[in-house]
Amino acid sequence: MIRQRASAKRDLIDHYVYLAEQAGEAVADRFLQQAEESFHDLARHPAMGTPLSLRSPQFEGLRKWRVREFENFLIFYVPRPTGISIVRVLYGSRDWWDLLGIQ
Repeated sequence: MIRQRASAKRDLIDHYVYLAEQAGEAVADRFLQQAEESFHDLARHPAMGTPLSLRSPQFEGLRKWRVREFENFLIFYVPRPTGISIVRVLYGSRDWWDLLGIQ
């Protein structure tokens, strides 16, 4: 099961709008498709993402992985017994530590 937090859903919408404006709707559509496929890959193999060693207990178990074919976009997720929880989908060159609330 793949659960997307509200913050991850907002991220996907923001990235879609940006890509549609900058590169066209076809690219934005492909981004969403590749993000969904990446989510399904992670749900099948939740340990394949890189674990993040964070001190905050609210981020325990957090991992990151790249969106297939859009490697500048990072998926932050937590493995769960029944699947994964997508926390955020962020552009990799941004200060994602700050966007995640980690300082």
